[in-house]
Amino acid sequence: MLPTARIVLGMVRHSKVTAKRRVPVIKAIALTVAFLMVSVGSGVLAAGLLLPMAQAAYQATDVAMQVFDELPSEMERAPMAGVTTIHAANGEIIGRFFIQNRIEVPLSEISQAMIDAVIAIEDERFFEHNGVDARAVGRALMTNVQGGSLQGASTITMQYVKNRLIDAAYQVGDRDAMEDARRQDLPRKAREMRMAIEIETILTKEEILEGYLNIAQFGRRNIHGVEAAARFFFNTTAAELTVVEAATIAAITNAPSRFDPESRPAEAQRRRNLVLMRMRENGMITPAEYSRYRNIPIEDTLDITPLPRGCQMAGETAFFCDYVYRTLMTNPVFGETQAERENLIYRGGLRVYTTIDMELQEIAQEELERRAPQGNDANIQAALVSVIPGDGAIVTMVQNVPFDNSMSPPDGYTAINFSVGHQLGASGGFQTGSVAKNLVLVEWLRSGRTLLEHVDQTRRMRNTSEFTSCLGLANQQWDPRNAGNFGSGPTTVLRASYWSINTAFADMAMHLDLCDVRDTAWDMGFRPSSTRLGGIIEGRQPTINDIEVLPAMFLGTQSSTPLDVATWHATLAAQGVHCEPYAITRVIDRNGRNLPIPTSTCNPHALEARVANTTTYALRYTLTRGTANRVGGLSGGRPSAGKTGTSQNASQTWFAGYTPQLSTTVWVGSAFGDQRNHNVTLGGQFFSRMGGGVNSAPIWAAFMNRALADEPVIPFPPPDRDLVGVYVPIRPEEPDEGDGGGGEGGGGYAPPPPPPAEGGYGGD
Repeated sequence: MLPTARIVLGMVRHSKVTAKRRVPVIKAIALTVAFLMVSVGSGVLAAGLLLPMAQAAYQATDVAMQVFDELPSEMERAPMAGVTTIHAANGEIIGRFFIQNRIEVPLSEISQAMIDAVIAIEDERFFEHNGVDARAVGRALMTNVQGGSLQGASTITMQYVKNRLIDAAYQVGDRDAMEDARRQDLPRKAREMRMAIEIETILTKEEILEGYLNIAQFGRRNIHGVEAAARFFFNTTAAELTVVEAATIAAITNAPSRFDPESRPAEAQRRRNLVLMRMRENGMITPAEYSRYRNIPIEDTLDITPLPRGCQMAGETAFFCDYVYRTLMTNPVFGETQAERENLIYRGGLRVYTTIDMELQEIAQEELERRAPQGNDANIQAALVSVIPGDGAIVTMVQNVPFDNSMSPPDGYTAINFSVGHQLGASGGFQTGSVAKNLVLVEWLRSGRTLLEHVDQTRRMRNTSEFTSCLGLANQQWDPRNAGNFGSGPTTVLRASYWSINTAFADMAMHLDLCDVRDTAWDMGFRPSSTRLGGIIEGRQPTINDIEVLPAMFLGTQSSTPLDVATWHATLAAQGVHCEPYAITRVIDRNGRNLPIPTSTCNPHALEARVANTTTYALRYTLTRGTANRVGGLSGGRPSAGKTGTSQNASQTWFAGYTPQLSTTVWVGSAFGDQRNHNVTLGGQFFSRMGGGVNSAPIWAAFMNRALADEPVIPFPPPDRDLVGVYVPIRPEEPDEGDGGGGEGGGGYAPPPPPPAEGGYGGD
């Protein structure tokens, strides 16, 4: 912490000069005189100038001194409003949040030219007085007393006092105190003088100067401190400021709007040249330098470089940055009320460190836009998000529509984060399609059934009242079917899984209690983003009761988000350990202290390891024999598993896949309405019908191959033999492959051959 950040001057509750305490001019004069007679250390001249006025005001002195004693004299410790920065995992800044654009730096990181310039124009006897320049006060008092003001006498210490009073009032939202601190009258000057004397007994001259240079306003754009000013006006640092640049900045603070060099260069140049003249008079620059510098047009020196604010300039990390910001704004860990949280973020000067991996983020953005480019003619949106299994850290979060959270974003931009739900990203999520079948498959294995059991894939009517015990469903007929009405007769659960056969899963669901499917889904991390009635879940976190318990639930009719889908697939990758996703690893306040953060909670017993591992065994075939067989697995035979999903009319397409190290979900679809995505050209390729296997899965594989290229190849654990079961040929002529195939994934299990045409049986 900088030395000057230790102190905020004044107790704001005492800083108001209310109507009842308004001091008459004569009493205020006496107050000032009495104060100066005690505190002036500049010799007989000043005392002689002031003695006649002191005698004239003698009768008012006692009253004035009583008012004087009521003025604030205590120094409260509190920081200035600071800039909160959000950092990637490698420390890179990806977002800044502030009310006042300020970057605090120590005096050692401010150029001597800047120090000289501000002393020359603001307080040339700064190092000689004790907080109040008696000669300046006397001169100003003699010329201005008729109007009841005392201008032209403020020292740097007094200006520091005034700015700290304003800042303190600003932080608590006290507009009256802010206006009072700015008031140009004798009581306010007396208050500043008293406090300036006291501050000089606490801080050194260097600390006061450092504080002033970090708090003063430089320009109409709410720029505070010389570091922010140097970056904004000249694209440099305070340490590298030249004499001309320093004089330009020092000229601004007298009237930040009037002398702003960006908006009023002529006025700014006149004031800058006055600063240069004062520097020459004080021997800080030579006459020759003064002559040369004053003729430089101010426009030629400027390099306006706005400091990015919020997440607007964060590039491909903007949506993740916004997710972190919303987490800070909504989580009670960071304050009981929204006002407290907002104050902490915009004024607290925090350093927020996060999980995002910048290298993986760049890869994800490239691969997503390669196959679902920004601004495509098909009006297709896409998102990719990754989490670490067994940990929950979010390491990628990208989408193909760039970020803009202004009131009127330009066409092709959005502030909606497609990867997360409404509370943390304004999205309502998307129907998951057949990705939800994995939840039924897991419950199938949890109930003690096996992958090689036969189920009926024949299309037929089913009674909805037979599916649940926890809810009373109406006695209605339900008739699910497969794409193209393919498939009839028995098939194995394994084949039904990797070919995503709707009718087979309907038969599986008839043997289960969908209320148990709901409970298992919740334990794994499935979180709906829409209610059971179809509305978006807003302003709260979803609960288990929001999960639809309907026969069609395994078809993915309920919406969820890419982050939540990646999270519950990470539970499978971590052998049944479910970890809530998280983005924040550390929050450090301006004093270097670690603040509490939302904890990353993991449930090691969310799912039995043998169930998770056997589910993974089945899902490995999706990439080699099933609905994503065009992908053919990852490079070098790296073990991987996943599931495709496609909603009605191919409006939403998914691939959720994982390795032991990384769980990634890709969504490609229509974010702004359920359009029919048939006969679509995307990324230079024509699709008669979009689908999870042909659109989302290739993006997933391209990203995963690059993301894991330097990582070790880790095998999945083998499946549980009892949950795989024994293969019984459906037709007598089929070979018994139950134990002899030595199939992919270890464990000696190989499924029957795939159907002859991709996607022929299922709903993808």
